[in-house]
Amino acid sequence: MGEVQEKIIRVGNSLGLHARPAGKISQEAQRYAAAITVHSNGIEADAKSILDLLTLAAPQGTELVLRAQGPDAAEAISALARLFEDMFGEER
Repeated sequence: MGEVQEKIIRVGNSLGLHARPAGKISQEAQRYAAAITVHSNGIEADAKSILDLLTLAAPQGTELVLRAQGPDAAEAISALARLFEDMFGEER
């Protein structure tokens, strides 16, 4: 199934992981064949599911672990990390 890729990131945008960022994460994750999950405080969410992501209830400053396994896992992790680094385009 491929090597597992992981990256620890922090939620930087002031509103945290709400519906709009969850939608962007889900939309980006669906572009990849890899199985992608987001982990926070013992909760695992499928990155391809907006509702799963919202169950993380991650406010600003929350540390998350992005994990992907599959043929394009490294690319998926890089793309998702960029979304977080850019604060989902919400804050300039």
